[in-house]
Amino acid sequence: MCSPISDFRFTFMPRKQLLFLSAAEVRRALPMREAIEVMKAAFTALSAGEAVVPLRSHVEVPEHKGVLLLMPCYMHSANALSLKAITVFDGNLARGWPRIQALVMLFDGATGQPLAAMDGAAVTALRTGAASGAATDLLARPESTTVAILGAGVQARTQLEAMCAVRPIRSARVFDTMAGGADSYAREMSTALRIDVQTAVSAREAVRDADIICAASSSRTPVFTDADLKPGVHINAIGSYQPAVQEIPTETVVRARVVVDHRESALAETGDLLIPIQQGLYSADRIAAELGELVSKAKPGRADVNEITLFKSVGLAVQDLAAGVRAIENARALGIGTVVAL
Repeated sequence: MCSPISDFRFTFMPRKQLLFLSAAEVRRALPMREAIEVMKAAFTALSAGEAVVPLRSHVEVPEHKGVLLLMPCYMHSANALSLKAITVFDGNLARGWPRIQALVMLFDGATGQPLAAMDGAAVTALRTGAASGAATDLLARPESTTVAILGAGVQARTQLEAMCAVRPIRSARVFDTMAGGADSYAREMSTALRIDVQTAVSAREAVRDADIICAASSSRTPVFTDADLKPGVHINAIGSYQPAVQEIPTETVVRARVVVDHRESALAETGDLLIPIQQGLYSADRIAAELGELVSKAKPGRADVNEITLFKSVGLAVQDLAAGVRAIENARALGIGTVVAL
C-alpha cells in the first residue's frame, strides 16, 4: 500500500541540534521496498499540487566537465523544506572518484531551523531506483522476468535492486562501454540479489530479449536501437537531465506510452523529449501521464501486453525530501546517526 503523505511529517530535533546520516546509515534506514512506497506517495502529492518544486539551478564547471545542481523543495503536509546540492563531474571516473556527490539538508517548514543532513549521493541513488521501481510496478507486464541494465555505475545498482523488489526477476544483462565496470557489476549484483547477472557485449545483446530496460548511463546519444526492442517492453530512462542529452532513441519515444515524473521539469530539462519535439516528431501533449497520476488512478497505465511503456525521470527535489524525512524518522527509531550541535 502507498504510505499516506502525512506519514512524512517530522518529529523535530531540539533546537540547535542536527542529525547526520552517512551513506551506509541512509541505506539501512530506508530499505528499497519502503522507498518505493515513499516515492509513490511523493509523486501523488506532487501531481496533486501539494509540493513546491522549482526547476533545479545549474552551475556549469566546463573546464572540469562538471556541474553543480541545486534542488529545493517545500512540502506543507510534511511541514518540511529540503535542499540538495549535488555535483556531477564526468572526469571523476578517471580519477577514481564518484561521478555524483551530494548533500541533502532538511529544515523545519515552520521556522526554517536546520534539522538534518545526510549523504546525498546515497539518497539520490536510492530514490532514483525507487522511482523506477514505482513506475515498473505500475507499467511493466506482471510476468516480466528479464532486465537489461545500460550503464554499470552507482545508479544502475539501485535500478536493478528496485526491479527485483516489484517483479519476479530471474536474470539480467548489463552493458557498459567500460567492460571492466560491467564485469564487476555483474559479479556484485549476482551475489547481492541472488539472480543470474551476465555482461553483454553490446547494447543490442542486452535489450533484445529484455522485459524491462533500465537506461542509467552518462551517454549523450541514444544507448540502444529501437528496432532491437521486443513487444511489450517497459523502459526506465534516468540518464538524460539536460536538453542536449538524448539517451532514448526518438523512434522509441514516438511509439511508446510516455510517463514522466513531472511534466514541467521533463519538458524543460531532458533531451529524451525535447529533441524529438524539436525534430517535429513528438509533442508535449502526447505525454500520457505523470507518475503520480498513475498512482492515484487519475490516468491509466499500460493499454495492452504489446505496448511499449517509457518512464522518463529527470529526478525531483520532492523525492529527496520524502526519502530524507522517512530516512530520518526510521533512523531515530533504529538509534542510528550522529547528532551534531549547531
